[in-house]
Amino acid sequence: MTPLRLTSSVGRGSLALIAGVLLLITAPVTANAVSPSTVAASSRLVVQARATRQPKRPAPKKKTPAKRSTRSARGARARAPIVPVLRFTTPRGDAALTSDLTTLLSSRTRNGEWGAMVVSITRGDTLFAHGADSKMVPASTMKLFTSAIAFEKLGPEHSFSTDVLRDGPLEANGVVRGNLVLRGDGDPSMSPRFVRGGPEASMTMLARFVAGAGIKRVTGDLVADASALETRGIPEGWLTRYAGAGYAAPFSALTLNENIVIVGVTAGGVGGAGKVFLEPATSGLTITNTVRTVAGSRTRISAHRVGNDRVMVSGTIGARAGTVRYQLVVGDPATFTGGAFRAALEAQGITVDGAMRVGRTPEYATLVTSLPSPSLARLVSTMNRESINIFAELLFRGAARGADKQTLGSAENASATLREFMVREVGAAPDAVTATDGSGLSVLDRVTPRALVQLLAHAHRSPWGSAFHASLPVAGESELLRNRMRATPAQGNLHAKTGTTNEVIGLSGYVTAENGEILAFAFLYNGKDRWHARETIDAMGPTMAAFSRE
Repeated sequence: MTPLRLTSSVGRGSLALIAGVLLLITAPVTANAVSPSTVAASSRLVVQARATRQPKRPAPKKKTPAKRSTRSARGARARAPIVPVLRFTTPRGDAALTSDLTTLLSSRTRNGEWGAMVVSITRGDTLFAHGADSKMVPASTMKLFTSAIAFEKLGPEHSFSTDVLRDGPLEANGVVRGNLVLRGDGDPSMSPRFVRGGPEASMTMLARFVAGAGIKRVTGDLVADASALETRGIPEGWLTRYAGAGYAAPFSALTLNENIVIVGVTAGGVGGAGKVFLEPATSGLTITNTVRTVAGSRTRISAHRVGNDRVMVSGTIGARAGTVRYQLVVGDPATFTGGAFRAALEAQGITVDGAMRVGRTPEYATLVTSLPSPSLARLVSTMNRESINIFAELLFRGAARGADKQTLGSAENASATLREFMVREVGAAPDAVTATDGSGLSVLDRVTPRALVQLLAHAHRSPWGSAFHASLPVAGESELLRNRMRATPAQGNLHAKTGTTNEVIGLSGYVTAENGEILAFAFLYNGKDRWHARETIDAMGPTMAAFSRE
């Protein structure tokens, strides 16, 4: 076995003490220069020098010297021990790899539980296992399961479609005698990540398509149809402290700007009201504005949502402050998106006589136009590389609907779809995965490291395997792994999904060993010592990359 390589450093207390004494003789004493015992010793030197220059002064009485503490005698404060940084190894042989990973796994973390497994996809043998069948909280490594069932059920080239329909005739003068329907399909891409032009760009584009279809007026209502997915927007197991956080925004079949609204505030005249606007503009939210403009450039603004349909903005804004923006999570995504579509229609000169309401599409409705999403492969890549929870929730439920869209997109149906896939296709144990959401944010999710590795092996052999591989961040180079495992054999090689919460650190994916073998691995840590857990994982990754059987 190749020994574990550690780094260390040597203290410089003795040099600091000598330098401190010389400094006191030649320059004024500063509080941070040396330790108290050094100051005391140097002061006695100064007193003796003055006594030599003034011999007429009576010699002072001898005093019994005070006992010095051990700490003072050493001349420096006790320092915490220097802990060497964990370093990867270069194991030769499977026994050496097992030994080295075992040593690394137990060398840092002070509490918590580990589950880990490493398998050679090339040869089919298990190289390392520790708690491989323990049911662990996966955090965002759960997105690997969501990716797999989305690819399996929909295919990498699948595209979601947000449709506009009418349930009445379109007259020659551009008037629709009836309602206009905005029907959602669970598309996560209607945001500036994919559509340029700001938060309102997706709805603006769709409204232009409607205008291009010759519609100028709608005599009925604008109906927002989000019935493709379950109405519960917050999954089971999400903690209440997540509420209001952008990473935990509610999902909907009609999701716009990842269900985040931008509240903008600009100054008016000094003493007058500030101006508040929303991006995207939407009739689904009402603004209550009590912002006042003051002299100067200081700004103190409070913006919060009241219920699902009102935004309260208060405080002061400096006349020279420019425009300031705040993000708020939307409470009712379907109403928010429908209201944004209505505002976009009005901007294109299309009037809707009736109200904006949430409802269902009549079976006899006629398609007017559609806004397709990018391919599923691109959506999964964005989800995994940036670990976007709302993407995962939408794709998880989209997989349950299937390509024929005949099944309700719910967490219950998606969990059943995943369980069947894992047992029948992957060969995992029936209880190896418990999924209450698709993102891994739920504290009720449980997976085993063995199930993760089995999934990775299956994905590698699947027709969609190349899209699955390409969706994962690369160590030392991209997204959430950009700053990890740099200047090691893992850089540009290891690609894996991260998982991080306050009590979870995980990494699961692939790495090519030095001898060319492709390894699938899963490392999950549940506990409080997550920084040491991450350090451990970042040493085990390059160790696998440096592994060779010869």
